[in-house]
Amino acid sequence: MIKTTLTIDGMMCSMCEAHVNDAVRDAMQVKSVKSSHKKGTTEIISEQAPNLQTVKDAIEKTGYRVLDMKSEPYEKKGLFHR
Repeated sequence: MIKTTLTIDGMMCSMCEAHVNDAVRDAMQVKSVKSSHKKGTTEIISEQAPNLQTVKDAIEKTGYRVLDMKSEPYEKKGLFHR
């Protein structure tokens, strides 16, 4: 699994978050996508590393600006500690 974090300029409300989330879902297969207009971020969890340019283009078509993107391995935290 891959966690991709984007810094996005222009999100002002929960509807902005929904627009960004929809753009990401349309651009790629995701396990989950979550945006925060307060933090100015979007987190994408996916099986494969995304094509960052494709995701950036999809978001910027909706009127928001992608300032930064980074991907890293993601491991879901379990309920049990060893």
